[in-house]
Amino acid sequence: MSTKDGGSRKRKQDFPQVQKPEDRQDSDVNSSSPVITAFKTFQLELDTRHDKYERLVKLSRDITIESKRTIFLLHRVTSPSVPSAEEVLAESDAKLDGVRQKIKQIAEELQGEDLYQFHKAFTPGIQEYVEAVSFQHFIKHRTLISLEDVNTRLVFLQEDKSEAKDPSAEPQEREVLAFQVTPIDYLLGVADLTGELMRMCIGSVGNGDIDTPFQLSQFLQQIHDGFSYIGNTGPYEVSKKLHTLRQSLAKVEDACYTLRVRGSEIPKHMLADVFAGRAMPMDPDEGVA
Repeated sequence: MSTKDGGSRKRKQDFPQVQKPEDRQDSDVNSSSPVITAFKTFQLELDTRHDKYERLVKLSRDITIESKRTIFLLHRVTSPSVPSAEEVLAESDAKLDGVRQKIKQIAEELQGEDLYQFHKAFTPGIQEYVEAVSFQHFIKHRTLISLEDVNTRLVFLQEDKSEAKDPSAEPQEREVLAFQVTPIDYLLGVADLTGELMRMCIGSVGNGDIDTPFQLSQFLQQIHDGFSYIGNTGPYEVSKKLHTLRQSLAKVEDACYTLRVRGSEIPKHMLADVFAGRAMPMDPDEGVA
């Protein structure tokens, strides 16, 4: 049959039919081939690694949520409506104990694994935990918690499974399981702490506490000096946090300046209105109940 351009249209059966992959006989593939066996092993390893990564991501999200709730709870210490700060601190201890149990699960997942291969999966949660525990430590002692103290609280004893199966069996020595916070996670958590201290400063001023802002200003200046020594020589994430740290320090210094210059002119019950617009807005997730 001729077409408009004078050519002839080939019939469908003139083209060779390509066999679909699913139509091929399984007998053509040698399942015992070393190549097939190797790729099946690779598939199993990758699936196992991806499943572990997803479990770590979920644990990190749970740690982040609980740590934010703890930080939000600790901000109530400066509230005049709270009768006892000790009750708030005791409740925060209970919440942080729950967070540490989640970190224990991360440590169990990382047994026999390279920590840095899965670091991106859980680093947001660990940074948030460092921020929460350092904020609590500052409220109690007015000092910065060290990396050694953070890691000391992350040493766990594994449960003896043989005792659970057979109560009459002799108890064996329980294995010690430790999770080590990396220096970069510690630094990033401390950098985030400065934002919470800035909010604590503004909240204290609003409640008529004149001494706390000056203590916080001196403390933040020391942290800023420490981060300045790192400068651009440290990791990229630290240099990004340094900008936020400087903003928090500037807000606290501005509050202290206003208190020193105009503190005698403004009644204490009106200080909250003066500093209402100076606090950095809190993250929406921090108010999760």
